Amino acid sequence: MKKVEIFTDGACSGNPGPGGYGVILKYNGHEKELSEGYKNTTNNRMELLAIIKGLEALKEPCEVTVYSDSRYIVDAINKGWVRRWAANNWKRNKTETAKNIDLWIQLLKLLDRHKVTFVWVKGHAGHPENERCDELAVQAAAHPTLVDRRY
Repeated sequence: MKKVEIFTDGACSGNPGPGGYGVILKYNGHEKELSEGYKNTTNNRMELLAIIKGLEALKEPCEVTVYSDSRYIVDAINKGWVRRWAANNWKRNKTETAKNIDLWIQLLKLLDRHKVTFVWVKGHAGHPENERCDELAVQAAAHPTLVDRRY
């Protein structure tokens, strides 16, 4: 399997509000950047969508390391929370339903396709790829032609 690194970040101006994601894919000395902005979203949705878009960009199953500054996502994956939520009909506990179920379902399908390791990085702490992904996400959120569907 090809070994790919994916760096991601999401940004939102207001929560909810206009938002965007930024992704850097690295493979074999090559680099590709992805970003897109949305009119009405949340920061967590953009963090999830960044990872989804990065994994969707891969043309074949790969061994992937995803770097994210989102504890929400990294912990939900690494600690098995999201698989438990899915098994419990998307309930986090007896009374609370998980948020962003549509995106979690998309992400779980992609995780079944690829061999993915999640690594948490501290945001806004000088990590070059995380800083660049943040720039891409903020620029996408401020772009005048935001996508007019909820993501």
